[in-house]
Amino acid sequence: MLWELEDPIAGGDAAWIVQVGSVALWLGLVGGLAWWLYRQPQIEPEFVRKTVHIGTGNIILLAWWLHIPAWMAVVASIIFSGIALLSYYIPILPGINSVGRKSFGTFFYAVSIGVLVAWFWALQLPQLAALGILTMTWGDGLAALVGKRWGRHPYQVWGERKSWEGSGAMLGVSWLVGFFVLSGLGLSFGLKLGITFLVALCATVLESFSKLGIDNLTVPLGSAALAWGLLSYF
Repeated sequence: MLWELEDPIAGGDAAWIVQVGSVALWLGLVGGLAWWLYRQPQIEPEFVRKTVHIGTGNIILLAWWLHIPAWMAVVASIIFSGIALLSYYIPILPGINSVGRKSFGTFFYAVSIGVLVAWFWALQLPQLAALGILTMTWGDGLAALVGKRWGRHPYQVWGERKSWEGSGAMLGVSWLVGFFVLSGLGLSFGLKLGITFLVALCATVLESFSKLGIDNLTVPLGSAALAWGLLSYF
């Protein structure tokens, strides 16, 4: 059962202090960096958003390595989802969400973390939760920056402008992320290479459908679900 997962870090209350403190410290560092970048007039808002996007996504590694209980991550996901929704109407997160901005990406991002932790912590497969989140964190984050800086060959899906350069970055980075995250599962090199390529290709296709920021939900969930299905099959 999800809520019966034991916390393997010894020390009772001390474990909670380490877990919560580590997460708070990391989020504080990311928030401080974002605030500093936001106050620099030469820094574009997109760069600030992607800095937060990449920085906060790596919280899944802390949750995995510190064995943070599923319930704690789910509660945090609900809280941050609520803050994200408010931020679309009240300028709580300047530089990350613009008031009236037609995207719910931040909300979907927070939701996806809670869903994946609840799903794969229960299955004792935290690697797959990490794979889903980090594919979105690094793949989409760097794809947007590469596309904005070097995108010379655009295409459109659902009215959203993308570039082949950005999608190529998404594919390559997602492949590397998947290969790294699944390295501890004892798979053969060829099988791991094939599975992570298919997952990266799926993530790249899903990322191209980014209307209203829905890719922040479909990419993590789709990537993790496909990886789970392929691992179960093979």
